[in-house]
Amino acid sequence: MSAPDSLFVRACKSQPVDRTPVWFMRQAGRYMPEYRAVRKQHSLLEICKKPALAAEVTITAAEILQVDAAIIFADLLLPLEVMGLPFHFSAGEGPVIEKPVRTTEDVAQLRTDRASDLGYVSEAVGIVAKHFAGNLPVIGFCGAPFTLASYMIEGSGSRHYLHAKKMMYNSSADWDALMRKLVDVTAEYSAAQVRAGADVIQIFDSWVGCLSVEDYRRYVLPHVKRLVMRLQKAGAPIIYFGTDSATLLPAMNETGAEVIGLDWRIPLDKGWSDLEHRCAVQGNLDPVLLFADWEELKSRAEHILHLAAGRPGHIFNLGHGILPETPVENVKNLARLVQEYSAARKGVR
Repeated sequence: MSAPDSLFVRACKSQPVDRTPVWFMRQAGRYMPEYRAVRKQHSLLEICKKPALAAEVTITAAEILQVDAAIIFADLLLPLEVMGLPFHFSAGEGPVIEKPVRTTEDVAQLRTDRASDLGYVSEAVGIVAKHFAGNLPVIGFCGAPFTLASYMIEGSGSRHYLHAKKMMYNSSADWDALMRKLVDVTAEYSAAQVRAGADVIQIFDSWVGCLSVEDYRRYVLPHVKRLVMRLQKAGAPIIYFGTDSATLLPAMNETGAEVIGLDWRIPLDKGWSDLEHRCAVQGNLDPVLLFADWEELKSRAEHILHLAAGRPGHIFNLGHGILPETPVENVKNLARLVQEYSAARKGVR
């Protein structure tokens, strides 16, 4: 690990810090002119697969924003390729899986022995860790089993998750086999990122909010628990984040992750209380507030810091990723505000 004593890593472990650390999901993205310039020359997958480029995009965003952690630039779906499931990005549509996983045979054919082929991501992590030389922690990440499984089964984005839920309800043995394979691949992939210098791993469960608490507990929780336990053996704290997940928080708490990410739909203090203050929390400003005028944005950010009440274990973030048209200055000013306001409040206490 490159920065085990950083504010961010200490906050992940619920240790006391001098001020609240801040970083942003999708902090390297289309809202930044520097990133758009790279995208003019290279596709998203090209950037992911060229470690020097992925590292450059990661470093540039962290340095422009002056945040407290750099998250490696990669795509959630990269593990699908090494499992034998090709995908591509269609303009305006997002990822498309060419042959969705729908049958017992489809699940059986998925490979779990090629996670090392994703070594280009670890290589990028290593470049970023070396660049920051312990001065800024690096976040590695992977997609959560449910979210990856849903993409694999639906074949693209979905509103109702009809095919994924059909497999869950009607072919639970296939569902469990698929989830086990995903845990094997993502655990190996993420542990390699830790060995390369990632200080923390974030597990993104972007779609898990479509589930009832009962379905989450039955079909998802055991697998996420296994993934978290395997990753904790690698030695890095784990952040587990899902959107639209307010109803699932008590169940998500049982994963044992050191940090649970909160989206903006639940007040931070209520979310933390639902987690019984067992773990640290990350969040949780609505990303669209970055389009508001400064006074509104400032008061909403300060309110979140007020709800955290100086308790150890709060990492400031958005409740989801930065949106493409977001004004860069607002993101920079928000990072500075969180840093200065939380430091001043600590000084008063």
